[in-house]
Amino acid sequence: MTLAIIGLLGGLITGISPCILPVLPVIFLTGGAQSARIDLGNGLAVGSTQSSTVSRWRPYLVIAGLVTSFTAVTLVGSLVLGALGLPQDIIRWVAMGVLVLIGIGLIVPRFEHLLERPFAFLPRRDVNTRRNGFGVGLALGAVFVPCAGPVLAAIIVAGSTGQIGWGTVVLTLSFAIGVAIPLLVFALAGRGLAERIKAFRSRERGLRITAGVAMIALAAGLALNLPQQLQRLVPDYTAGVQRQLTDNEDARQALDLGGLVNEENKDLDQCTNGATELESCGTAPSITGIEGWLNTPGGEAVDLADLRGQVVLIDFWAYSCINCQRSIPHVVAWDEAYRDAGLAVIGIHSPEYAFEKDEANVAAGAREFGITYPVALDNKLSTWTNYRNRYWPAHYLVDAEGTVRHIAFGEGNYAATEKLIRELLADADPDADLPPATEVADDTPDVGSTTRETFIGSSKDVNFAGPGSYGAGESEFTFPDPQPDDSFALDGSWRVETQFATPTDGAAAIRLAFHASEVRMVMAGEGEVRVRLDDGSARTIAVGGTPRSYAMADSVGEGRHVLSVEVDPGVEVYSFTFG
Repeated sequence: MTLAIIGLLGGLITGISPCILPVLPVIFLTGGAQSARIDLGNGLAVGSTQSSTVSRWRPYLVIAGLVTSFTAVTLVGSLVLGALGLPQDIIRWVAMGVLVLIGIGLIVPRFEHLLERPFAFLPRRDVNTRRNGFGVGLALGAVFVPCAGPVLAAIIVAGSTGQIGWGTVVLTLSFAIGVAIPLLVFALAGRGLAERIKAFRSRERGLRITAGVAMIALAAGLALNLPQQLQRLVPDYTAGVQRQLTDNEDARQALDLGGLVNEENKDLDQCTNGATELESCGTAPSITGIEGWLNTPGGEAVDLADLRGQVVLIDFWAYSCINCQRSIPHVVAWDEAYRDAGLAVIGIHSPEYAFEKDEANVAAGAREFGITYPVALDNKLSTWTNYRNRYWPAHYLVDAEGTVRHIAFGEGNYAATEKLIRELLADADPDADLPPATEVADDTPDVGSTTRETFIGSSKDVNFAGPGSYGAGESEFTFPDPQPDDSFALDGSWRVETQFATPTDGAAAIRLAFHASEVRMVMAGEGEVRVRLDDGSARTIAVGGTPRSYAMADSVGEGRHVLSVEVDPGVEVYSFTFG
């Protein structure tokens, strides 16, 4: 219920925000005015109507189509396209093409008849006339990109990482319905206006042409990213209300959408994150939905049931995650120190990015970090969801009887985790000869001392400095003056994709205001980046090969710093990570 209320209110706020403006003319004309009872003006007596050809449900059908496609694309679009190996923006481009075709059909009736021919076998085939609106709504929903406030951001992250449970579905549907309510009101207002004003009532043909032009203009504007430029000119008068809705503890907890509770994982909540003493949290959930294994004989799967009698450490990680990179040396050291004493380490590689699903990339990352224990490729995040996990990294310690005894989310707590590993090994085999404790330095930054991980792709952007809004497409950017702390900004011509951004016309630049002693950048493609820190130091880095993390700056002093990165065309920038 909390998620439904937050989603509905977040959608209502978004439905009156400036980012809705580009679709309003199409909603007004195709969803509203085209459903009005108006004079045909084709020889019939004035006052006679074409009510027999009017669907009064058209506004509702247009909005229903928009809600349906927006919900489907937001929740599973990224996953489906990734599975098919298709570009992430193909749905958007296909939908824009459909809008153009429908627009031309509204302007040129003969073309509309050509569009209807493939559906000639249907008893009712007037797919684009005033009787129907669901198809128009489907196309609008696929190109509809509302402002990415906290509610929509939670939905997008859940969808892109595969954490689609009932909570995510409820939040998405309630958000879509909330957005749809103002749009429906606007569509019904358009119908009422068309029926009350004589100029509309006598010009049905003109309305169709105007609606067609509006559709084509919307598609062209989206292709040229004009809505984003419009949003930059109109202040976001709903931002304060969005913050009031989500900037509280209850909302933050509700929007933290973990996996679904089931019989396997229902007792995991009995473990306290980072506890210093052993606890009992139920039988370890199964490792499921794995697409492949590394570091096992012949790529054979590992079954937890076969490891009874051994202590098992399950480590959720991703090879480009800076937090995981600082944690992995501890896990590798534990594996090397305690493998002969009965410890079995299993790495569950759960990707943040699409490129992290590639087995060769993961294998290269594992070699680089010295990982020789089994690694499961959890590309669909099935095991991640089965463990209701939400963190990179996350450690689950399982005793010799198969019971989860300790959970640690995020970095740190290494001394306590190792102490508990030793206790469980001694419990499993009192005669075991345990080696001395490992002495890997804990480099975990203090909480809040560093800038949060900064994603450059449109689906996870959280700290863009502006000016204007940030979204997918090609745009010209300029640096803000001044730039807020812990933010990034772009300069020059960039194409922003779902997961990365890349220059489109000559070298472009990124400016980062940060607090950290180390800065790394996840990049792919081919080219160079030229890095300059505000202390005067500079370096040039060649980018090539599989996507990976590159060091931008290290041993940086305390306080605020500014990093400027000039990026060649051909280089794809995914994120900044900090240490």
